[in-house]
Amino acid sequence: MQQKLESSLTVLFILPLLMYCRSGNMEEAEFLFENKGEIDFASWNAMMFGYVMNNESQKALELFSLIHETGEKADPITLATAAKACCCLVGLEQGKQIHAYAIKTRFDIDLCVSSGILDMYIKCGDMESAHVVFTQIPVPDDVAWTTMISGCVENGDEDRALSMYPQMRLSGVQPDEYTFATLVKATSCLTALEQGRQVHANVIKSDYTVDPFVGTSLIDMYAKCGNIGDAYLLFQRMNIRNIALWNAMLVGLAQHGNAKEALNLFETMESNGIEPDKVTFIGVLSACSHSGLISEAYKYFDSMRKNYCIKPEIEHYSCLVDALGRAGHVQEAEKLIVSMPFEASASMYRALLGACRIQGNTDTGKRVAEQLLALEPSDSAAYVLLSNIYAAANQWDGVTDARKTMERKKVKKDPGFSWIDVKNRVHLFVVDDRDHPQTDLIYDKVEDVIKRIREEGYVPDTDFMLLDMEEEEKERALYYHSEKLAIAYGLISTPPSSTIRVIKNLRVCGDCHSAIKYISKVYQREIVLRDANRCFGDGICTCGDYW
Repeated sequence: MQQKLESSLTVLFILPLLMYCRSGNMEEAEFLFENKGEIDFASWNAMMFGYVMNNESQKALELFSLIHETGEKADPITLATAAKACCCLVGLEQGKQIHAYAIKTRFDIDLCVSSGILDMYIKCGDMESAHVVFTQIPVPDDVAWTTMISGCVENGDEDRALSMYPQMRLSGVQPDEYTFATLVKATSCLTALEQGRQVHANVIKSDYTVDPFVGTSLIDMYAKCGNIGDAYLLFQRMNIRNIALWNAMLVGLAQHGNAKEALNLFETMESNGIEPDKVTFIGVLSACSHSGLISEAYKYFDSMRKNYCIKPEIEHYSCLVDALGRAGHVQEAEKLIVSMPFEASASMYRALLGACRIQGNTDTGKRVAEQLLALEPSDSAAYVLLSNIYAAANQWDGVTDARKTMERKKVKKDPGFSWIDVKNRVHLFVVDDRDHPQTDLIYDKVEDVIKRIREEGYVPDTDFMLLDMEEEEKERALYYHSEKLAIAYGLISTPPSSTIRVIKNLRVCGDCHSAIKYISKVYQREIVLRDANRCFGDGICTCGDYW
């Protein structure tokens, strides 16, 4: 009887405590907690949960330490909540202590605790520890599997994420819509269309094709893999179309330079009674930017506030700045940045600096570079772009000064590399790469490619070389950029007329942009180059040369 009474009193105390926590009234929750008298674990856990829920994770960990100091032993709920607090704080060292405590108390085998610790390591970027924790879970459920797969994708290990999927199926655990969406994202990041199709086939078998969350991921994947046609077919087949699905299709069309189709889709969306959001307008403005539609960009930008009560954010201003820069209006873009109601972002200055490089606007480029380096003094891209601007103007002293400044500030240039997936194997290339087993064949193919596209009218753009050397030397140095090597390998290792898909970690240079257009025409290949999602076919790039 006494035990039932105590249990009832605990419930009567916990309910208002949780109510205060869930409503965000932590002062009242703390007052109630501190004046309870004898505290039980249910109360400790509720209070810790409240702190985590209200973005006060440090207080949750302080409460956990207090439990430990009183000599009490934490239960699985306490440990899982503490792990969540470390996750929110990205506190790896604190998380390791929680993990050690869980091992000591043997609660590490509890699925709730191990899943929390797994998520903590993932959020802190320690994937090796996460993998160890995952392999030690006796029977991982669908949440644990999806958490691990998602963690691999979040931390850039998409190959491991995809390799875990068959293991999950073999273990008897069925993937849910979140698992499928994550796997699709992994194939999207790798531009691995065939693997994406395989995941799509499994989505169909598992009857998740009508799920808008999965559908959105699939549309994004097909668009990023250069197959905008399949993306649109899938979009048309979706019976339930939420705003995320419309946005994915609109952004995909914009990235492929299909501005007319993107803007028509926006009008169709409106006629269907779908209220656009801020992401929608990022897609709309990107469509205008990628196709040089300046007046339309201003029109849609102004309509955000007037017609939809959406306050333009920095991303929308960035799209407008990008549109002006691509179209050659760099001074107008600079004025727009100055007139903004908030500070410009580094990415905004970087886009404008790239435009100055393309337009050969040295004076504006210098000013923009100064602004960018004030925000990010260690941004190697800023120094490289500035050097490009000086080199294009034959101001070699400026190139030297930029390089010396980089050396003095110990700023290292990000290495450029490109990779191509052939038969589910990734082949990585850097500039002038000689490490591939088929190097001789690749370099012979590059020579053949250059010869054939020269006959078609290609002229190497040596303005993109930073070195003061003879013209012939500059031209040969351009031949072996990483993306050209990857495409050459694609030409010799994939069937004729098949699409070549290459990913590059940095922006493609102007010479490679020009060369790839000719390659796509001469070899009758569609070439998808993922830096800013370019797709080349029949001598044309989807960016419409607004790159």
